[in-house]
Amino acid sequence: MSEAPPEPINFRTVQFLTSAPTLAECPPDSGAEVAFAGRSNAGKSSAINALTGNSKLARTSKTPGRTQLINFFRLSDEQRLVDLPGYGYAKVARSMKDEWQRHLAFYLEQRQCLRGLVLLMDIRQPLKEFDLHMLTWANTAGLAVHILLTKADKLKNGPANNARFAVEKALKEQGLDTGVTVQTFSATKKTGLDKLERKLNGWLAETL
Repeated sequence: MSEAPPEPINFRTVQFLTSAPTLAECPPDSGAEVAFAGRSNAGKSSAINALTGNSKLARTSKTPGRTQLINFFRLSDEQRLVDLPGYGYAKVARSMKDEWQRHLAFYLEQRQCLRGLVLLMDIRQPLKEFDLHMLTWANTAGLAVHILLTKADKLKNGPANNARFAVEKALKEQGLDTGVTVQTFSATKKTGLDKLERKLNGWLAETL
């Protein structure tokens, strides 16, 4: 007999686990985790809060770059969500940005329990420098990436779909499309939330 598929994850039971100021202070590298990353104005916190149904789980702020730690959230003993710092475009010293870019590269390339990266981009301003850095690091590590084109409610369906097609075409042209999927998303309207949940369920089922 084949095994029954795992029960879908109830993302609303998520709990804050810990914040790590350095990679050395991250939880043990076991189980399975999915990381969320994006420019400071990409709507990352809003997406995490929409996914978990908790408006206070990930901080949202009118001041970009407030997330300065790697924040871990527990779904189960073996499954976690990770909120990576949005330092790419925060108003901080260049030396601080460079330091965090090194941390992010190391995390993406060395973290064995990392099953996938959710990369968030404002649908009106996709594929900026920080996004391309993240995609390149993920490509080097052989890490799957799911791009959320956020704030899709700001566009009508036609232009939103055209934006998605344009991103997919650009990724292919730059050789960054391997293991990468793209969808439109709106935290406000909950558009695309079911598709995101299915992607995360598939990744997080792969525990060590």
